[in-house]
Amino acid sequence: MSSILPQILVSLVALGMALAFVLADRNSPTSRALSAALGSLGLAIVLNAAWFSRASPASPLPGWLALPEAASLIAFLEWALRVRRMLPARAMDTRAGDLALRLGQFLGVIYALLSLAFPQIRSRDFLFAVNGAASLERPGFWLFAAPILLASLTGLIAIVLLLNRRPDRAERIRVLALIAASPFLLSGFVLRIEMAPLSVMIGEMIFLIGSMQYYVLQGQRGQFMSRFLSSQVAELVRERGLDGAMQQNFIEITAVVSDLRGFTAYAQAHPSSSVIEVLRQYYDAAGQVVADYNGTIKDFAGDGILVLVGAPIVMQNHAAVGLAIARRLRETAREVTARWSSAEHRLGIGLGVASGFVTVGVIGSASRLEYTAVGPAVNLASRLCEHAGDGEILVDDRTRELAADEPLELREPIAVKGFSDPVNLFALPPEMSASR
Repeated sequence: MSSILPQILVSLVALGMALAFVLADRNSPTSRALSAALGSLGLAIVLNAAWFSRASPASPLPGWLALPEAASLIAFLEWALRVRRMLPARAMDTRAGDLALRLGQFLGVIYALLSLAFPQIRSRDFLFAVNGAASLERPGFWLFAAPILLASLTGLIAIVLLLNRRPDRAERIRVLALIAASPFLLSGFVLRIEMAPLSVMIGEMIFLIGSMQYYVLQGQRGQFMSRFLSSQVAELVRERGLDGAMQQNFIEITAVVSDLRGFTAYAQAHPSSSVIEVLRQYYDAAGQVVADYNGTIKDFAGDGILVLVGAPIVMQNHAAVGLAIARRLRETAREVTARWSSAEHRLGIGLGVASGFVTVGVIGSASRLEYTAVGPAVNLASRLCEHAGDGEILVDDRTRELAADEPLELREPIAVKGFSDPVNLFALPPEMSASR
């Protein structure tokens, strides 16, 4: 047992990493693939080492012991494939990288079949066999090394193509960590048994450091974004990837737009530090309100906020929820403006709410992506906000139809820029209590 103790320790590290990754994010396809890769790696190390320690030249290692090795290689390539599919491709053709990874997985299968067909050659010439240049001259060594090296090369090509798509910093760090760790992990199967554990342990530590950086950055990002996005949005992105969660759709939503009154004059008369603090408290309050109702903050533009209700998470009662958000925004914004208003410069808030069908999806350039909603409802909510006085919530006719139980005050139709006909107008009374 003592002779294979280093291999057992290295195997336990790999198995522990596999368990940690899957428990940290069990619903993520990428985490499950990564966990399978590390778990298979740990199993392969301990099985091969245990059998090798008691095998004799006359009794080669069984070929089935190569199956966990092949499974680990295939799972690592599957992880890379799933990472690629989570990143927005934009106008790039991703078929070459995906095909390279599938080819690498096929080579992993070839390695397993060769091991089953020629177990003695694998045991004698390949596994733990490298001890100087003479080992590399054996044809048997290259019979098994070639598919593994070629599979690794296809993975490297696919990852380079992935990096060309400019993944975010967290994903880039984890991918680069795998590139740096791969030579050490692969060397562990061909180095002499005394050196193999050290090589694999170095590879594991490199990848672990990169993965920890990934999770720290993802956690920081999630903590920040959770103030403005609903938890369901984060769940969709994690489970389906960016493309799957935010693909273009034509759906009916409710848009809520709020804007501070008197802010321009206030900003001109007060230090920039005070202006920034007003906006910070205003944004924080709005972010909490929107998160409470599972809405999505689309834009912060100066003192204006655009909230989408019903996208990307479909919501049947989006109009009623939109009105509830508007009411709460009015209340919380008044608390903020009351703290910062002065006799000379009084701050207030006006809001507009409109419902209708819009196109939602991801747009942007190679360096920046943005989730957006395009349609008359968004424009109308913005125009209604412009017409709203301090403390007013102006509502369009479609929102009134969808939220029929809400008591709204009828107003005179108004002419709105960008709309050919006068817009029927309603207002949400300030005395009504919010209800979710």
